[in-house]
Amino acid sequence: MLITTMNDVPGRTVQRVHGEVFGLTVRSRHVGSQIGAALKSLAGGELKGMTKNLESSRQEAIERLTAAAEALGANAVVAMRFDTTEMGDTWTEVCAYGTACTVV
Repeated sequence: MLITTMNDVPGRTVQRVHGEVFGLTVRSRHVGSQIGAALKSLAGGELKGMTKNLESSRQEAIERLTAAAEALGANAVVAMRFDTTEMGDTWTEVCAYGTACTVV
């Protein structure tokens, strides 16, 4: 599966547009990571646990996006983007979306 943030694929032609596809995940942070993040924010620096959680959430969203595109018979997703939303104090929604296409 070719996934690109571009609106077209240089050297290839979009033969068919299958439609918009999404990959969505909602994650909850555990209490330990919240306490660690609160303490780390006092001193400054990277919140490694939060970074790891967001990175795995994005990967999961891409895997679901890929599955949705494959289900439509596509071999590519163009104009892929991420959207992230905080839901409450501990939940984070990560959505990968784009246009499923067949490119040749």
